[in-house]
Amino acid sequence: MTATSSSPRHLVVVGGGMVAQRLVEALRARDTAGEWRVTVFAEEPRYPYDRVALTSYFSARDPEELNLGDPALWNDPLVRLVRDCRVDSIDREARQVTDRLGRVHEYDELVLATGSDAARPPIPGNDLPGVFVYRTIDDVAALRGWVEAKREERSGASYDRPVRGAVIGGGLLGLEAAGALTALGAQATVIQFGTHLMDAQVDLGGGQALGRLINDKGIAVRVSTATQQMRPARATGHVGRLDFVDGGRLDVDVVVLATGVRPRDELARAAGLPVGERGGAVVDLSCRTPDPHVWAVGEVACIEGRCLGLVAPGYAMAEVVVDRLLGGGATFPGADTATRLKLRGVDVASFGDAFARTEGAMELVWADPVAGVYKKLVLSDDARTLLGGVFVGDASPYASLRPMLGRELPGDPGSFLLPEGAAGGGAAGLELPDDATVCSCNNVTAGTVRGAVTEHACTDVAAVKACTRAGTSCGSCLPLVKKITTTELEKAGIEVSNALCEHFELSRAQLFDAVRVADLHTFSEIIARFGRVPEVVPDGTPGAPALPDGVAPAGRPGAGLPGAGHAGHPGHPAHPGPGRGCDICKPVVASILASLGNGHILTGEQAALQDTNDHVMANMQKDGTYSVVPRIPGGEITPEGLLVIGQVAKDFGLYTKITGGQRIDMFGARIEQLPLIWRRLVDAGMESGQAYGKSLRTVKSCVGSTWCRFGVQDSVGMAVRLELRYRGLRSPHKIKLGVSGCARECAEARGKDVGVIATDKGWNVYVGGNGGFTPRHARLLAEDLDDETLIRTIDRFLLYYVRTADRLQRTSVWVDEVEGGLDGIRAVILDDSLGIAADLDAAMALHVDAYEDEWRAVLEDPEKLRRFGSFVNAPTTADPDLAYVAERGQPRPATTAERAGAAVLIAGTTLEVRA
Repeated sequence: MTATSSSPRHLVVVGGGMVAQRLVEALRARDTAGEWRVTVFAEEPRYPYDRVALTSYFSARDPEELNLGDPALWNDPLVRLVRDCRVDSIDREARQVTDRLGRVHEYDELVLATGSDAARPPIPGNDLPGVFVYRTIDDVAALRGWVEAKREERSGASYDRPVRGAVIGGGLLGLEAAGALTALGAQATVIQFGTHLMDAQVDLGGGQALGRLINDKGIAVRVSTATQQMRPARATGHVGRLDFVDGGRLDVDVVVLATGVRPRDELARAAGLPVGERGGAVVDLSCRTPDPHVWAVGEVACIEGRCLGLVAPGYAMAEVVVDRLLGGGATFPGADTATRLKLRGVDVASFGDAFARTEGAMELVWADPVAGVYKKLVLSDDARTLLGGVFVGDASPYASLRPMLGRELPGDPGSFLLPEGAAGGGAAGLELPDDATVCSCNNVTAGTVRGAVTEHACTDVAAVKACTRAGTSCGSCLPLVKKITTTELEKAGIEVSNALCEHFELSRAQLFDAVRVADLHTFSEIIARFGRVPEVVPDGTPGAPALPDGVAPAGRPGAGLPGAGHAGHPGHPAHPGPGRGCDICKPVVASILASLGNGHILTGEQAALQDTNDHVMANMQKDGTYSVVPRIPGGEITPEGLLVIGQVAKDFGLYTKITGGQRIDMFGARIEQLPLIWRRLVDAGMESGQAYGKSLRTVKSCVGSTWCRFGVQDSVGMAVRLELRYRGLRSPHKIKLGVSGCARECAEARGKDVGVIATDKGWNVYVGGNGGFTPRHARLLAEDLDDETLIRTIDRFLLYYVRTADRLQRTSVWVDEVEGGLDGIRAVILDDSLGIAADLDAAMALHVDAYEDEWRAVLEDPEKLRRFGSFVNAPTTADPDLAYVAERGQPRPATTAERAGAAVLIAGTTLEVRA
């Protein structure tokens, strides 16, 4: 069976998941002599994908976005991936496997990487239609399709209620599934048998804090609840009700089972290999079974008496097997059971002995129920050695503390639980020893990261990742990798670059000041004066400065933008070639020029610098159409205005939605329709809401004292005044404001970049809040301001931010990082500590005076109108690939499956039948 010395030996890997992919990747990276060829049998019809990020499929919708690693791995001549091909049996004596098609394959060594299946608890009715597990892309796709179908049924019925979903199991996967149901528009209830959520990872105190956070996400929770039976609905036969042991019941339309996994060890059992008490192929610390030619890795491996359902131990096993196959003596280093919840807006992590089961262990707890924060450290009996930790609501110390597991903490352990920025608080300053593991997925230590900087001349995080593999898997360690990298660069006396990009050594704030002081007005002037970009000559050799396409440098002939662009968008500047600016610096320069009042964004060189949305002054949607968002200051609109929007949406077949920012969004406009739509809106007195730009979006308001019996100030009037003042203000990131007429805060002003809340004496102003991926509450800047002082204060805050923030830096981050923090901002704005208050006031006055509606300007300029056409040779022809279906009485983009079906609404016009 052993291969000859002239041919590589054959390794067969059964299973095509994350651990199998890591094993093959590691083997090809280390087997430089080509000793092994590998055949991988994957039961799913896909390349190995990131199962940890499975929930993101609900937003991505493209399975390939979850694919792992470099696709070139599967084109390696020594690697063969056989997809959609299950292995049915193993003949250990002959060293052969037989696949589902009856084909026999010989092996020299065999690795079982079959993973696990989702467990189905023995509850009567668990096989009813509408009951799902949450394990594979197919599972998630089926769940999504079911919920969408149920929503469609609701929209066409005489009653309208949301789809009701239940998740049985309140662990990591169950909470992710509940979040997915909520994102799909369903009501979600988590049913947990134990006393609290995530009871395998966090203690009771942490679980109770987590329960409150989950409730705040609109997800109901029932703990200490056992499901007795699932009953079908009489009308459909689909799952319709859950009956609980305590006599309770819950009506449902969909159920997700998330009660754990069981190892896929059927091949091992059939081959006569020993399995653990709870399943899994038994292996030793080398990951070898009692058969010297059969190995097991990942969730199917029973190592040290248990199966490990986490990806990091599986990766470690894969590396051990590779080392052994190449003649090494590696052994399994032990399981890193640290976990972190991946649910937007809910930060949870635990590691080590989270339940303080070690003899003599001490628990140090910080709890802030109002803020929804619970932190706990588990320490040795002398309060020095870190044994574990639990973080709920604020897991920022997790990345720095987890590598310290089993080590003595320097200083007072309690200081590591205090909020970052508190006196003596936070784990950010903790320096890790060289042998502390930073990236558990790839087993990279702090010393290895430091060595990448000191020994391998890596000068940024991207280079460190490429050199060490740290942060290339789940990515949770990247903040720590960046901190270590920056610290080492500073120690070595290497200046940590804050350069905007390869074309500008200046930061955005520095470039803003340079352009303002030098009074420059074009990209050509700016890059010639402050850029360091080498020209790219035909052979690729660096030379002289390069400019955006069609732009000639000062003193050279040929200046001017091209008249035609890429197919589909006539008049658009062609895509930039090498060395002609980049996707980082061009939008930044465009923003700077716009902020300094350099005219319309589609005028001259300005047009060459815009990104996709600003090119056509509309937000591109997933099917290539655009949204139209007229400005509705303060959310206040007349009946006549509503009628205009409604008639436009009806005439053009647009999907309409009232946004969270008190505006009306119209979706599905084709590019050639945009001028026609905006002509109608502009003629009716409306203007662009600039939903496409890094600029002011909305000023949300409640009804205030005008109507509300609790209102103490006119919040609508103030919101309108602010929105009309700051409309069109280009900034490093989008900005939103809110005005509440009393302390009840109906406008949610403290979740905005600038929040204004009425008091009996005037207005309180808060700054630095935002929603998005990492929500932040705004903090109090000033109190009891009169109208004029309030507006002057906001003027200065916004312009100080515009001038000094980094590229794509939100106000929440900027407030923390600008010199002096919030106190420094207060001194600049209120006390004029830098002597720039008059300059900021004058700059805002210039902005207000120079404002023009961008869409009105386009409609009055034939040259700008040339940009809006579907095709170069047929600018008014509709794209034939656009297809829609009706949902709740409105058109939405058809899915791939729906495009092949019937009753498809084509190009937003009439219902037709597709063959």
